[in-house]
Amino acid sequence: MTSTAPLDPTSIRRAPKVLLHDHLDGGLRPATVLALARETGYAELPADTEQGLARWFRESADSGSLVRYLETFAHTVGVMQTREALVRVASECAQDLAADGVVYAESRFAPEQHTDGGLTLEEVVEAVLEGFAEGCAAAASAGHPIRVGVLVTAMRHAARSREIAELAVTYRDAGVVGFDIAGAEAGYPPTRHLDAFEYLRQANAHFTIHAGEAFGLPSIHEALQWCGAERLGHGVRIVDDIAVAADGTATLGRLAAYVRDQRIPLELCPSSNVQTGAAASVAEHPFGLLAALRFRVTVNTDNRLMSDCTMTSEMSALVEAFGYGWSDLQRFTINAMKSSFLHFDERLAIIDDVIKPGYAVLIG
Repeated sequence: MTSTAPLDPTSIRRAPKVLLHDHLDGGLRPATVLALARETGYAELPADTEQGLARWFRESADSGSLVRYLETFAHTVGVMQTREALVRVASECAQDLAADGVVYAESRFAPEQHTDGGLTLEEVVEAVLEGFAEGCAAAASAGHPIRVGVLVTAMRHAARSREIAELAVTYRDAGVVGFDIAGAEAGYPPTRHLDAFEYLRQANAHFTIHAGEAFGLPSIHEALQWCGAERLGHGVRIVDDIAVAADGTATLGRLAAYVRDQRIPLELCPSSNVQTGAAASVAEHPFGLLAALRFRVTVNTDNRLMSDCTMTSEMSALVEAFGYGWSDLQRFTINAMKSSFLHFDERLAIIDDVIKPGYAVLIG
């Protein structure tokens, strides 16, 4: 006789997970921030203890403002300006995710933000790739195999998106799986970077776009219909195009219907979305409605340091808020794996050989 594993954090941590939206500079260990600050001479940290620094990041990110949320990155980026620092941070990222049960992750970072110490864009990318290779090997040795793909990100307010897009193509056979743009949405529409997106499409390269987080439907429309995004980074504001009647009946607008019909993945980040004001609480997050309407929802952490979260805690919060069971968590995980930027056969192998067997053990 078989039995279902309890839906608690211990069991959820054992479940295989897929993470598509996680920022490398948003997931440092507080102890590592302190150590790198000492090693690099960075003297701007707002606290000098591990606990104090962790608390500062969380409280600063809880402002309800995306702009203030983004300001916390000055300190993590500030200590990531050497090759050694980048290798260490990437290695620890892979190991931390693997220990949390993540079997495939796509980690994103902006190379242009790590050149203040004299590194070239290419040297930045190569250091991060080296770190992930080191971290994946260490995780496998510890019994927690993980595969990590890199997304190189351009900043919306800058003018280097074409350069960064070229990096994505140059290193796509070395571990870079795609491209992204990030930063404050208001005033910086994705259409400012059309040349980068046209270049990527012509090169048969993958890309996602941060859209529909702090800004609404126009940002999502431009990302999809003007730029050709394959996924939406966050995309939570697609709910603005859905009307829910008193009896619970939902009517989708044309953009929402297009997103659902085309199976465009939504890289939803519940805790982060609450912090930046995109949702009032996890219980009120549009994730529940979007999942019920069968949008291709995925669960993500965004910035583990600022949100003090893991994939286990994000899934646990969704279980508590919406009463999800193991079959729901498996569906969200398979949604993410289907939506990754790996080749189809590689996606299928992870679904069939890792995810489904892993959940079968838990479901019983």
